[in-house]
Amino acid sequence: MTLAVVSAISVTAQETGNDEAELAMKLSNPVAALISVPFQYNYDADMGPDDKGSRSLLNIQPVIPISLGEDWNVISRTIVPLVDMKDMPYGDKSGVGDVLQSLFFSPKKPTANGIIWGAGPALLFPTATDDVLGGQKWGAGPTAVALKQTGPWTFGFLANHIWSYAGESDRDDINATYAQPFATYLFKTTKTTIGLNTETSYDWDADTWSVPVNLTIAQMLKIHGQMFQVFAGSRFWLDSPDGGPEGFGVRAGITLLFPK
Repeated sequence: MTLAVVSAISVTAQETGNDEAELAMKLSNPVAALISVPFQYNYDADMGPDDKGSRSLLNIQPVIPISLGEDWNVISRTIVPLVDMKDMPYGDKSGVGDVLQSLFFSPKKPTANGIIWGAGPALLFPTATDDVLGGQKWGAGPTAVALKQTGPWTFGFLANHIWSYAGESDRDDINATYAQPFATYLFKTTKTTIGLNTETSYDWDADTWSVPVNLTIAQMLKIHGQMFQVFAGSRFWLDSPDGGPEGFGVRAGITLLFPK
């Protein structure tokens, strides 16, 4: 009887570990059928004409999958930015930035080559509570993601392009491309993930680049039945517009998980 109990506990622990590893792999997939709520904090410095300014940015990014029959999902990904600017030429500013809503229509099964993909519209809403924190323009455009997961590795590429179509006439139009190549490696025994990506933006009208490179370490945890992942790391700005951030920054946060 004792051996049976020990064996049962061992199997349960192994299944739990496998479930946690599977969730960690799903978090590396932007179109996984998993409800999650990431809270991503970024700190950047050396901003403004005298390099004395700084920016704290908390992105609240709920991800909600919706089943469309037997073969397709639509993945809703929302980014709500909370911004705090310090020591800038226009003074200190805090509030909500512009909200970005993306909808990825994605097959439930990978292709024959193991490619996971999704595509759909991206919508920009002028929700900024201060004109400094947003563009005061309505925008829209296409977005797409493609990735492959093999063993502990995930390699992928996410992109969108936003054009403005309405809004305040005295503000600059929006014509911007965003590209995010990414790679992650999962240590399945510890459920630890190392991630590397760039989040490149190019403003076609202003001819300016924003290119931060992010290196993070994430860890799956479970407390009182609630699954979550904590992550932290550094970012380095390869390029940014005049007055934009320079040098090193910080990225950290937590992702709440709600598996079915």
